[in-house]
Amino acid sequence: MDKEWTKLPWFSQEYINGVTQFLDFAFTNGRSQGDEVLCPYAKCKNLYWKTRGIIKYHLIAKGFVKGHEVWLHHGEKLQRSMEIGAGMEDQEGSHDDIPGLLHDIYVDRAEEHRVHEGPNDDARTFYNLFKEAEQELYPGCKDFSTLSFTIRLCLLKYLHVWSNTSFTALLELLKEAMPDLNIPVSFYKTKGMISGLGLDYKKIHACPNNCMLFWKEHEKDNSCTICEASRWKQNALTEGCESEQSKNDYRVPAKSLRHFPLIPRLQRLFMCSKTAESMRWHEEDRSKDGKLRHPTDDKAWKDFDELHPDFSSESRNVRLGLTSDGFNPFRTMSLSHGTWHFLMMVYNTPPWLSMKHEYTMLSLLIPGPKSLGNDIDVYLQPLIEELKELWESDIETYDSSLNQTFRMCATIL
Repeated sequence: MDKEWTKLPWFSQEYINGVTQFLDFAFTNGRSQGDEVLCPYAKCKNLYWKTRGIIKYHLIAKGFVKGHEVWLHHGEKLQRSMEIGAGMEDQEGSHDDIPGLLHDIYVDRAEEHRVHEGPNDDARTFYNLFKEAEQELYPGCKDFSTLSFTIRLCLLKYLHVWSNTSFTALLELLKEAMPDLNIPVSFYKTKGMISGLGLDYKKIHACPNNCMLFWKEHEKDNSCTICEASRWKQNALTEGCESEQSKNDYRVPAKSLRHFPLIPRLQRLFMCSKTAESMRWHEEDRSKDGKLRHPTDDKAWKDFDELHPDFSSESRNVRLGLTSDGFNPFRTMSLSHGTWHFLMMVYNTPPWLSMKHEYTMLSLLIPGPKSLGNDIDVYLQPLIEELKELWESDIETYDSSLNQTFRMCATIL
């Protein structure tokens, strides 16, 4: 579709006619909410839903957002190149860019660590996932691949709190009704398929009395070095087992910390051109009139910038907020039980994004049943280690808007 008219003066009749054509196309082919579509006005930036009259007024008064050449939000399809290094735009809807996601996660690392004797673990994971991404969901299907459909099913499972058993039952029903459907047959096989996307967590065993974590040099210990409590639950099935191997088969940890790695999720913020641009909002787009509207305007933020001028000179360096609270996972007040979670918020983004649950990162999940008190420091060790690594190390991250290497650092305000 010809878009040369978008470069004409906003008051010209050709531009006004072009806006009318755009609106006709967007309201006919694009995503909508009632009588509203996303507004491509320079300040709305396809983030807000507006009516036809308001969008027309915005576009004639101020014009399109910079770089709005492909109308992805308004029904225009984007042809993607599968060549490494080709430019990638963001795409929404059911036509997920799974190959682009896999490219961002694995290709650069596979190229960097390539060896003559064969592909490394990252490369093998990439090729396996890419094979699933190219496989048709059923013969002739163009909208979904096996991997993209599986990811969408898992998203529904987590959003609507389906049990693992009900999810497996759904997969079995779909397979029974449509035998040609290329999907996993159980939840556990589904989980194994998408674990290579880096959306998994690490389980770290802990002392039942909250003394220490069984990791690093203590990873293979069977008892706490402080209180000597057993690492494992006492299981009647192991009492009659003579061999150590048989006992290991039935061992269940007394307590486990679930750690959701922070670094891969921060890297993903810079894999998407929209979120990469939002990561610079706190410096480039916010109002600087001296009023307290954002943590950037707070004295603590300014004092930190004065102490670390090298850090503050790069607007893409990550500023993190940390919060924690306990909750009862069993939804009943008659049972005294507290599970603790740690959440991370990215303060680089505008407030209407950073406070949404989509941009809130679960970092640690600590089981109960009792309050941790000062022992909470024991469980913070994996997170603190990641923050130190972010502060001290250079991390090469693909920023699709600038495409260059930068030093990503983190601080907690």
